[in-house]
Amino acid sequence: LEYDDVANDQRKVVYELRDELMSVDDISDMIEQNREDVVTAIIDEYIPPQSLEDMWDVEGLQERLKADFDLDAPIKQWLEEDDKLYEEALREKIINLAVEVYKAKEEVVGAQVLRNFEKSVMLQTLDTLWKEHLAAMDHLRQGIHLRGYAQKNPKQEYKRESFELFEGLLEALKTDVITVLSRVRVQQQEEVERMEEQRRAQAEEAARRAQAQHAAAQNPLTEGEESEETSNQPMVREERKVGRNEPCPCGSGKKYKQCHGKID
Repeated sequence: LEYDDVANDQRKVVYELRDELMSVDDISDMIEQNREDVVTAIIDEYIPPQSLEDMWDVEGLQERLKADFDLDAPIKQWLEEDDKLYEEALREKIINLAVEVYKAKEEVVGAQVLRNFEKSVMLQTLDTLWKEHLAAMDHLRQGIHLRGYAQKNPKQEYKRESFELFEGLLEALKTDVITVLSRVRVQQQEEVERMEEQRRAQAEEAARRAQAQHAAAQNPLTEGEESEETSNQPMVREERKVGRNEPCPCGSGKKYKQCHGKID
């Protein structure tokens, strides 16, 4: 029962969060806070808090921001242009750039479209991570009894590790959602319509080619049928008919009616 209590407590938290997401139309404040948390955590990996500039990995940070969030942050250029740009101000500058880039997407697609997309991504990500978490918890529970051989309390170890897994779920939720929202490419309505027109034209052209190939494949059969129909038609005499009193064309000197005309 104690094992089940741990899972039930976590399930309660997840379901409450999901109910909260379902009950509102706008989670932009949550997204904004998550973005700041996630980007700050990344920055801290490459620019440790209260560290000297010699300890900063600027190029690594630029590459990470581009890879994870599709964010082109010219940090090296900023530092060259402003030698008084200290750690906290630099962190704020990077976060503000991330916010500006995201707001530019909102201007393209519209606030309501983006709000709906944010909510959809959050719910789908939560559901996926929760399923993965349940599988991990089940795996942990099946092997936890082995901890007794290491002079450890299996129940306490289960609670500790399940808590760490759950913390990982919540952190992954924030990171995965911000990553998806940051990397998504948006298009203006005119561009969407133009691309749809191109897609439609390509589909019509492909249909025409397929129809032409189908017709070409049927041609031999059609020609054979036409030849067969032609062979069944009665023969029509094309040359002029010889008169009965005219000389026979065979060259015998007799009149046609007295020679080969008798056969006709």
